[in-house]
Parts: sequence; C-alpha cells; structure tokens
Amino acid sequence: MTAPDSEADLIVIAKEPVPGRVKTRLTSAYTPDEAAALAAAALHDTLAAVAATPARRRVLALSGASGPWLPRGFAVVAQRGGGLDERLAHAFSDAYDGRPLVLIGMDTPQVTPALLARAGRALRGHDAVFGAARDGGFWLLGLRRPDERLLLGVPMSRPDTGTLQLARLHAVGLTVAAMPELTDVDTPPDAEAVAAQAPGGRFAAAVRALGSRVAEGTVPA
Repeated sequence: MTAPDSEADLIVIAKEPVPGRVKTRLTSAYTPDEAAALAAAALHDTLAAVAATPARRRVLALSGASGPWLPRGFAVVAQRGGGLDERLAHAFSDAYDGRPLVLIGMDTPQVTPALLARAGRALRGHDAVFGAARDGGFWLLGLRRPDERLLLGVPMSRPDTGTLQLARLHAVGLTVAAMPELTDVDTPPDAEAVAAQAPGGRFAAAVRALGSRVAEGTVPA
C-alpha cells in the first residue's frame, strides 16, 4: 500500500556544495573545504527529509551542477535571477504545476518529514505557510497559488527579512499559517546548535568529525 500524496509539491533551493561558494560565513572557524563538506551534509539531510515526505513532485532549484548526492525522484531546475528574491520567485514559478508548493533551503538539516507534511497540510485552509528562522529570515515558505510578486523586491539576508516577507504576504490579504522557528546554519555556533538538535543526521556526524570550533573561533593550521 503506497502512502498518500502530501497536500503540496516540494521545492529545495540549493547551491552545489563547492568550496568557496557555499557556507562562506562558516570559514571563520572552518576551512573552505570543511565548510563545503558541512554544506554537502546539510544538503544530504535536507534532500533525505524531502524524499521521505509523501508528495507527487519534488523539485531541486539548483545553482551549479547536480552530483551523486542527489536522490532519485527529484526534478532539477536551474536557478534563475540575480538576487535571492528573484531566485526564490522564479523557483516557485518554474516548479508550479497547479498544486500548492512548499519551499525550503539547504540550511536547516534538522527538518523532518513530519514538519514538511505539516506545512503541506496547512495549505488546505491557508493561502500561505511561513517558517521563521532564528536569525530573522525564514526557512520555509509555502504558497497555495505562487505569484512572483509576493517575493520580488523583498530585501533578503537581513535581520528583518522574515518580518518584511511576512508583511508582504499579509499586505495582499493572504491567510498565513505559522510553522515552528528553526535555526539556519550560517555561523559556526549555528552548526553546533543544529547538530545537537538532530544528532542522528549526516550533518551532525560531519560537525562531530571536524571537532568543536566555537570556543577557538579560528581555522586550524
């Protein structure tokens, strides 16, 4: 007996885990190769959670080239646009196939299939679903009917990004369901905190293998 589809299709927006191109804020305590290894582990755990969530379609909006880390069952679309607001807006448009969409990034490897399924169910009775991130951004955005105007022009990568994005949704009269706040992996303390929250994942194993860097705050020679 097969599991039923979730209420929404799923999108992951991500970068190919190439040293020097991903998780550059981690390089205050990790080498570029180590930061890329952590990014690869985070991407693995994120894709695994999405793959385990019942859905009709799973889409990876990718900057770069896919590799052996990509599970089966994902459609891959290239990211389009300059700023993150454009890339997010286009990812929704490119993935839309007449069903609600839930989008996440690769920065929350602690995400679970249960959380993703909950977000999809929220779109039964709401126009949008929103997951705030602890740094002031957001880790999840779901839309029953995607519209690029909901994202274009919203300032990204700022402490008030989440507040501004949520205000944009409310300003056009959308009903919004809230998801639990999660921590994005952006800094070395974030990496250790998230690893502690989800100790069984590949990301946590990668953090443990590299050893604590928070106390030292420096890259080993």
